[in-house]
Amino acid sequence: MGEAQQDKAARVVIVGGGVAGLEIASALGKLRDPHTASVTLVDADSAHVWKPMLHTIAAGTRDLAQQQTTYLAQATDARFAYQPGAMEGLDRARKEIILSAICAPDGREMVPARRIGYDKLVIAVGSGANDFGTPGVLEHCYMIDSRRKADDFNREIRLRMVRGMTEGETLQVAIVGAGATGVELAAELVQLSESAEAYGALGRAAKFRIVLIEAGPRILPSFPEEISQATQQRLEHLGVRVLVGRRVQAALANGLLLDGDEVIPAGLSVWAAGVKAPSFLAQLGLPVTRGNQLIVNDDLQTADPDIYAVGDCASYTLPGQSTPLPPTAQVAHQQARYLIELLPKVLASRQPYAGKGFAYRDFGALVSLANYDAYGSLGKFGLFNGGMIKGRLAMLSHIWLYRSHQARLYGFWRGGLLWLVDLMNSRLRPTIRLD
Repeated sequence: MGEAQQDKAARVVIVGGGVAGLEIASALGKLRDPHTASVTLVDADSAHVWKPMLHTIAAGTRDLAQQQTTYLAQATDARFAYQPGAMEGLDRARKEIILSAICAPDGREMVPARRIGYDKLVIAVGSGANDFGTPGVLEHCYMIDSRRKADDFNREIRLRMVRGMTEGETLQVAIVGAGATGVELAAELVQLSESAEAYGALGRAAKFRIVLIEAGPRILPSFPEEISQATQQRLEHLGVRVLVGRRVQAALANGLLLDGDEVIPAGLSVWAAGVKAPSFLAQLGLPVTRGNQLIVNDDLQTADPDIYAVGDCASYTLPGQSTPLPPTAQVAHQQARYLIELLPKVLASRQPYAGKGFAYRDFGALVSLANYDAYGSLGKFGLFNGGMIKGRLAMLSHIWLYRSHQARLYGFWRGGLLWLVDLMNSRLRPTIRLD
């Protein structure tokens, strides 16, 4: 930055309050000198939920109110500013992001479209499910790729359970996509069904059937094959019907049309297949992939050196590799840590500053089957050279990932207290959402 810019506080704007965006805003807000930098987080929602937990919110096996982080409260605690709104465009010449108007549910415009200026911009808007242009998906399928969508699905399944309790009908839930989200949702719905038995007539209503459909040759395609096989066997033992190598041709009002013209009846259909970044990213004048992800360099910069992208909406390929890093919470967190170290140095430098380059360490992957089981693959680093863990150790590792995220947001002691509160609530409150 030039002399004139150094005389005023640099404006750091972070768009998207997911795993990466909220960790960056919280860390920079606590580190910053208010005379040299301001930090603003922009998000269309009012609260954050750790994305790998959304399937538990959708099933109602965890309480949304207990697990969400309200942006206004976090902004106060971590000393950054929060602005509600959805980014829809970018004016790079004036260094401004363009936010769409905020409207009430009945269509009234509450806040007009507006602009927010930046000196350094971090885009961390995440991703959503990819319908691949399949007919009927947007009209007939639920998606659980955001806090609001997960809550919408939970509200609907509770209504269907009430209908089943009063009319005696059996609900079949079809889940398309057997990656981690689809697999974990299937297990949580089994837990919902079994937990509901403790609540009288509701238990009879919750005896619904679950069908998990995967177009590829096996479930959990990004995991080692032994984990895929073990997970499928466990799901089938729990009563989940698993279909692999079957492609959905269309979503219908009452089910799914598969290849071969087979119809799978379903009262509720969930689309958890594929990943795609928001479409507006392709209109910013910056290089993107076919999935709308912004292409970034070793410092996670886009083609514009003042604009960075991290998490699911960014595409970064490690040196010597042919495929980009996967859109996972692990990648998002490591990219966030890199920018937390890099951006203060960039802001302090009077000359263009290049970092040491983002280095990714693969710590493996975990999949949790509710309270029944868990499986994990170990990364290839240090003393580890791949391998598999399962059962209690894998479950504790999965829990630790979430608690580590909370500690990064709230600090060690407050994060620990939240863990204690969750343990107490698990003993004192209903095991499933009943309101």
